[in-house]
Amino acid sequence: MCDSNIIYKVYRFYREGFRSMTIGRTLWTVIIIKLIVIFAILKLFFFPDVLGKKAGGGDKASYVAGELIKR
Repeated sequence: MCDSNIIYKVYRFYREGFRSMTIGRTLWTVIIIKLIVIFAILKLFFFPDVLGKKAGGGDKASYVAGELIKR
């Protein structure tokens, strides 16, 4: 019972903290937008699926094994 009481106190602490935020909400919005840009847009444009193109037919494991043996 003591553990759940501590967990509830921590939850309540953060809940009240987020409710009383004024500038923090704007900052969290900026953080979320930046994460979306980093992980979605940059991944699409700068990290193409090279293995998918070179392996062909979806046989990625044998392609990687063949490349490791060649090198």
